[in-house]
Amino acid sequence: MTISVGDRLPTTTLVKATADGPDQVDTGSFFKGRKVALFAVPGAFTPTCSAKHLPGFVEKEAELKAKGVDEIACVSVNDAFVMGAWGKSAGAGDITMLADGNADFAKAIGLTMDGSGFGMGTRSQRYSMLVNDGVVEQLNVEAPGEFKVSSAEHLLSEI
Repeated sequence: MTISVGDRLPTTTLVKATADGPDQVDTGSFFKGRKVALFAVPGAFTPTCSAKHLPGFVEKEAELKAKGVDEIACVSVNDAFVMGAWGKSAGAGDITMLADGNADFAKAIGLTMDGSGFGMGTRSQRYSMLVNDGVVEQLNVEAPGEFKVSSAEHLLSEI
């Protein structure tokens, strides 16, 4: 079942790279008591993700925070080291880069895609969502191969 507006995010574990190594992030705690703009990409360093999706959130960070967003987070079915390196190379210092290495989060919210044809296996669909205290307030899932409704600009227009 795909997550919907009004649903509470399931509790799973994501991972982020830190100076001390990988750090597990419990989604229940991560989203509790705050407003988070979360966006997902099929893969770090992939063309649309690197040229448009992540840079859009980097560019619109101040505007999102001015509208009450406490944190911006990017999630992808990659490992924490790849997500950390991608964030650094993209200048995304204030965006939390979360690894969903086994696609547990993507599966739990029903937003996986089959990237086997590209040698990528199970991946996350491209989407953005606004999560308030663990509850989905906005959800924008892209059609396959598109980049329109999951952009930072579109999410910003909904807040």
